[in-house]
Amino acid sequence: MQLDPKILMTIKDLPLLAKTVIDGFMTGYNKSSIKGPGLEFSQYRSYQPGDDLRWLDWRMYARSDRYYIRESETETSISVRFLVDASASMNHEDSNGIKKIDYARMLAASLAYLANLHGDAVGLYVFENGGLFSLASKPDPKHLQRLFYQLSVLEPQGKFTQAVHYKELFSGQAKKELLVFITDMYQEQNEIYSLLDSLAALRHEVIVFQLMGQNELDMDFRGYAALEDLETGQTIQIDAQKTKTEYKEKLDTYLAGIRMNLLGKRIQHKILSTTRPLDEALRNFLTERNKGY
Repeated sequence: MQLDPKILMTIKDLPLLAKTVIDGFMTGYNKSSIKGPGLEFSQYRSYQPGDDLRWLDWRMYARSDRYYIRESETETSISVRFLVDASASMNHEDSNGIKKIDYARMLAASLAYLANLHGDAVGLYVFENGGLFSLASKPDPKHLQRLFYQLSVLEPQGKFTQAVHYKELFSGQAKKELLVFITDMYQEQNEIYSLLDSLAALRHEVIVFQLMGQNELDMDFRGYAALEDLETGQTIQIDAQKTKTEYKEKLDTYLAGIRMNLLGKRIQHKILSTTRPLDEALRNFLTERNKGY
């Protein structure tokens, strides 16, 4: 089963949407032979007849009313902090009607739901209009509902926050943490790189999901004679057909540069098109992660 983002957008209840995505993800993940290291909460799969009942996780059953098998004897509960870019560029809309911020909220909600099932503490940090909203990490279900609410009311505006104001991000717990940054990597003066330098110095694991519209990836802006920068308001005239080859070459160079920069910081980087089914995106990401890509 593939969960088209456009169909998911018809589900107005964010907790239900997250549960729908993770149920679809776990069903597909069960068919995989992947085990062992990965995202800590990836070490569970749906119960199948014949599985050893000793490895049933009753805590996850109590939370989700579904049976899951623990594939590791090691307790792996951690703090997972979700960092969401809510600057104006995240209002970019793909040809399917999905904005980057829509995909970001669905992705963050789904991963937070999965982490909470596992007993991990989850927190939310939103970079919005020159400021930072903070919701510290906690493991309880009521806290998850607060996180869902904050995601549901996100309204991108302004420019990306300057890194000097991020004190809340550097006051995390001493134990192991996972930082999941969801952004389009739009920056004017390397402010996102500066933030990631600081996060990498914390020695926690950092994952960057870079969201892009498929129309950005394909230079598919048919019917438009000009493009507007959502953060600066500047516009440029375009001839999409004439400039497509040059655009693709520059885009490939740009994305390769981001990947190499983050690789140098030991940060995982994953590009996601906002047209990609969410359960498929999560499954493929974890597959690559377990193979060490």
